[in-house]
Formats: sequence, C-alpha cells, structure tokens
Amino acid sequence: MDAEISLRVNGAEQRLTIDTRTTLLDLLREHLGLTGAKKGCDHGQCGSCTVLIDGRRANACLALAVAHDGAEVLTVEGLASNEDLSALQAAFIERDAFQCGYCTPGQLCSATALLDEARAEGVALDAEQIRERMAGNICRCGAYPNIVAAIADVAS
Repeated sequence: MDAEISLRVNGAEQRLTIDTRTTLLDLLREHLGLTGAKKGCDHGQCGSCTVLIDGRRANACLALAVAHDGAEVLTVEGLASNEDLSALQAAFIERDAFQCGYCTPGQLCSATALLDEARAEGVALDAEQIRERMAGNICRCGAYPNIVAAIADVAS
C-alpha cells in the first residue's frame, strides 16, 4: 500500500509517494539519494543511522517514514551551511574523531542533538556525561576518546 507524505529534509520540502513499510533510512538513502546515514545493524542498536527528527535524535532504521509525515528531518548532509562545516564537524576533523568514518554521520547528528539538549537544560557537560549521552552510537574502530574530545571542544 502506498501513501503520499511530505517531509522537510535538510531545509527542503520533499513530497513523495512511498510504500507504507518504507523506513525513514530507506527513504533518505534510496528515494532522496542522501547516503550519509548508514545502514549498520538495521535494528536500532548501533546508531550509524541517527538523524534528527524535529530536533530529536532518532534511529532512522526503526522509524517508518509515514509516521513522520510533516516532520523536519536533519541528516549529516544538512549540518554544514553552504561550504562551511558546522563547529562540530570542524572539531571532528581537528580531533581526528573518526577512523573508517562509517559511524561518523550518526555520531555527528547525535552529538548535535546532545549539544542542543545540554544548552536547553543549561548543563555543562564533562567527558563522562558526553560518553553517557552518546551511548547509543557505537564506533567499531574505537575512536571514542577523540569523539568525546571533539564534542567537549564544542560544548565548552
């Protein structure tokens, strides 16, 4: 069964007719050509597919696209402003916070939301709090110390 939906993805309105079983991850990758969010475990356990839906972190592999009709979706492709990297993207490069890079898009989206959450709560994050709040994003290469350092740089 097909359904017509409308999403705002990285600031651009998208109107699509999709199968109602289509996940948000498959919509982004297969229908819109946005391949930043990765299909890792496909069970919501690794975080490589993390995107922001209405400003909140979500595993796109578990989110049915039709359930988010009208939502604002931000992917890693939408973090930069024109040619300028976000402060977090620049910090990841500066701190060498990636090795293979497979988890990096999900890490960046999750960290973006983490920083927004901390600002809204008025909380100053230390390394332990960053690790705890990023627990849903797995890095198979073990670049955690550099990921935490990059997030801490931007948080301060």
